[in-house]
Amino acid sequence: MIAQGNALGKHVPQPRKALKGRTNHVFGGRPVAQSLSNILVHLIFSTKERQPLIGEGVADELYRYLATACATCGCPALRIGGTEDHVHILLSLSRTMAVSDLVEEVKKGASKWIKTKGPDYRLFTWQAGYGAFSIGQSQAEAVTRYIDGQREHHKKRAFQDEFRALLRRYQVEFDERYVWD
Repeated sequence: MIAQGNALGKHVPQPRKALKGRTNHVFGGRPVAQSLSNILVHLIFSTKERQPLIGEGVADELYRYLATACATCGCPALRIGGTEDHVHILLSLSRTMAVSDLVEEVKKGASKWIKTKGPDYRLFTWQAGYGAFSIGQSQAEAVTRYIDGQREHHKKRAFQDEFRALLRRYQVEFDERYVWD
């Protein structure tokens, strides 16, 4: 390794030049290990005060927008669905993205986008909070079916009851006073 002095007269190692034609990253003559992950997250958030603003006329387009927003953040959506007042997203979380940062980006972009869909959406806002639940690969198919069945599911059960049940299932402590907005 070649070393050069810095302002303090100390030697600072310099990276080796990449060998021509090599695609692997090499440091000190050895391949550098990759960082790999497969973190599946079931993400849920609603419209502010659960207003029924996600009608059939805009839902599919919104889901496509959300999928693109997730992919742009390096977190591909595996399935998206929901009802008039909330969405569910099953996604693969990037190893470099915090859930809170992803949610902020996705909700911010989707809110701006949906406001362009006409006067009925000019005041559209998402709730401030969200639910994010880690799932194992073996649960992905069941969560996908669950998301696909949202419209039918919510003919019998309100979103708030569903969300409380999920919080209990995933053993998330919560204070009812601060869950809803």
